[in-house]
Order: sequence, then C-alpha cells, then structure tokens
Amino acid sequence: MTTSNHHELERRTRELHVLSEVAKTLTAPSDLPTLLRAALDRLASVFEPAELGAVMLWDQSAGLFRPVAAFGYDLDILREMGLRAGESITGKVYDAGAPSLLVRPDEVAGIMADMRPANRAVLARALGTDALPHNVLAVPLQVGERRSGVLVLMTLRRPSKFAEQDVPIVQTLADLIALAIDRTRLEEESEAIRDAQAADRLRSEVMATLSHELRTPLAAIKGYSTAMLMDEVEWPEEKRREFLDLIDAECDNLQSMVGEILDSSLIDVGQMVIEPQPVRLQRIAQEAAEEMQHRTDVHRLVVDFPSDFPIVDADPRRIKQVVRNILDNAIKYSPHGGLVMIRGQTRPGDVVVSVSDQGVGIAPEDLIPLFEKYFRVKSPTGYHVPGTGLGLPVARAIVEAHGGRIWAESKIGHGTTLCFSLPRAGLSATIDET
Repeated sequence: MTTSNHHELERRTRELHVLSEVAKTLTAPSDLPTLLRAALDRLASVFEPAELGAVMLWDQSAGLFRPVAAFGYDLDILREMGLRAGESITGKVYDAGAPSLLVRPDEVAGIMADMRPANRAVLARALGTDALPHNVLAVPLQVGERRSGVLVLMTLRRPSKFAEQDVPIVQTLADLIALAIDRTRLEEESEAIRDAQAADRLRSEVMATLSHELRTPLAAIKGYSTAMLMDEVEWPEEKRREFLDLIDAECDNLQSMVGEILDSSLIDVGQMVIEPQPVRLQRIAQEAAEEMQHRTDVHRLVVDFPSDFPIVDADPRRIKQVVRNILDNAIKYSPHGGLVMIRGQTRPGDVVVSVSDQGVGIAPEDLIPLFEKYFRVKSPTGYHVPGTGLGLPVARAIVEAHGGRIWAESKIGHGTTLCFSLPRAGLSATIDET
C-alpha cells in the first residue's frame, strides 16, 4: 500500500469514527441543548482541526441567530450574542444555504467585518482574546428546504487547518445535527398538539360540568316559582313559605357557584387582593359555622378553639371564605349527617385550623389532586356531590397568599380532615406578646 493510500485510509477511518460517535450521541434520549453540547464535545475530541465550534440556531421570534451549544468558548458569555440575518459568517452561510471554507485570516476578517460591535465584544469575552480565528468552516443546518441554523467550526491557535476534503464530512455532521433538531421540533409540535387537544377536552368537560351544576339550581328556582304562579292552584301559606325557602336556598347555592368562578378567574390573572389585619380566627370560624348550620338539619357543627388561641394577621373576609368552603365540602361529603368539628391548634411558628367530618372519606389517590381546579372526588357510594370543583382550589390560593399551606387527611368510610395553617408574624405577633 502506497503512502497516499495509507493516509487516505486513515482519513476515511477517522471520518467514520467521527460520524459514528456523533450519531450515537444525537440518538440518545435527552433535550436538544444537551444533545447538541454532547455532539459538539464528541466532534471536538475526534476532529483535530476544530478548536472552536458553535451551533447557531435561528430564533424566529427574536429575528436573531442564538448560540445553543458550543465548545472552546465560555458558553454563558456567548449566549449574550445575537446575530442578525446576514450578519457575519453565520448569517451569510445561512442565506447562501451552502458550506463556506475560509483558509486565510484576511478572508475570515473580511466576512466578519460587518459584525456589530456589541457582538464582537461578546465574542472577545467568550474567547478570552480579541484575536480573530484564522481558519473557518461553516455549514448550514438544513433538512430539505427547511433551515434551522449554522454549524461553525474554527481554529484560533492550532497549526492544523480545515481543507476541502473536510467539507463533506462536516456537512454530513451538520445534516445529522439538523435531523436531530428537526426531530426534536416535530416531537415538541406533536406534544403541543396533544396538550392543546387535552386542554380542549378539559375545557369542554369543565364547561359541561359547570353548565350542569349552574342549571340545577336554576331549574329548581324556575320550578318552584312557576308552581307558585299557577292560577289554578291555591297554595296554602305553609307550602308557599316552603317554596320560598327552597328558592332562597337555591339562590344562595347559585351565588356561591358564581362567586367561586369569579374568584378563580381573579386568581388566574393575579388580581386577587389580600388585605391582612389582626383577627381572631375563632370568631371567624364561629360565624362561618353558624351560617353553614342554617343550610343543614342533619349535621352538627362545633367550634373548638383553646382560650389562649393567638391573634393572627389575615384578611377576615377571605379567611372566612376558606372556612366556609371547607365546611361546605365537609357537609357535601357527609350526606348522612354527623358531627363536623372546627378546631384550632397553636404551634411555635403558625396556627392550624382543621375541619373534620364523619363522611364517606377520600381515596388516597384523590388526595393529591384534591386542590386542583375542577377536580371532583368521586363518592364511593355513587352519591352525586353538587358543585363547581373550585371551592378548595380557591381556598388553597387564599391560604398560600397568606403564607400558609392547606392539606387533607382522610380514610374511606371514616371521614376527612381538612387543615390549613397561617403564620404567626407581623402586627398580630406583637399584639399577642403585649
């Protein structure tokens, strides 16, 4: 074998090794930036002329080329760079859609002459020197007619240079990288489509549920009022009073549902306002219990707070809403009645209010999503529980806005305990000490 044939065999072997290493890296399961960084690291370790390298991707929203992965640079600094269309080597190779090999320093300086001063300063900081590369090989990242960016390889200090025979192998590497980018984007688009479809299904289910739940009290109000307006029936005063009480109760129910929907919307747009002041939670709990007691004849609501329970900083209207929502949940999920206990507990850094019922309980798998919007616990007895699925999520948002937390403990058939904590701090702590 002649010397030239031996060198050619070595070159071919090296190229196959580079392709193999980069291909294996790009097929690994990982996010795109990690894949590209690993691919460039492989390329740098086996492709001798490459002293510097970067993958510059076109950011359509910003109208700039951004570095996503690099070697030989300080990538954290290089990320400050944003090249405009047609700017420097990257912009010109992208526009041309063809590889560019620059073997002389004056060629490199010429093609980089239009780089904006801010980008040139970033490049110098990322390299640790003002010196320009003296040898550059840049190839477009392209799949079919769709371009995503440019792979740029450079030499700065090494004596070795890129040659014409290096262009095909680097172009093949660029094609592999472009395929990986295209695959990742297709996966992201598919996932976005699936997420959008799932969101649409959820939105449809939510609207159907809310429509059904809102229609139920409206249908009851319409039915009772229509019955009272019938000319052919003379209702006794006792029955008319019963109808009016039922209409009043359904109006309260409807008002509560609409309030939950409005509160949820305020939370979503960050418009829920908390106005804390020193309050006595036992008084708020007692008021909420008395209001809720009027809605049920089969439950007994009891408030149990220690006499030395401290004052806390809280928005009284919002915290009363939290207690009311939790009590409403306790009553709904104990359809056969029973005792509902509202207790207060003092801890070193906070206070805890708990509401315990003797209802049907909640399965362990339902405790985690319990405070998510529109989640409805399925009753193990098949009993339909009315509501919007927003009461507890709204309660969680209010408690967390106060710096507290909310949680649930339950066992099927043995009832549920819902708890929330509020910190002991601020003006209330000073008042308590006094």
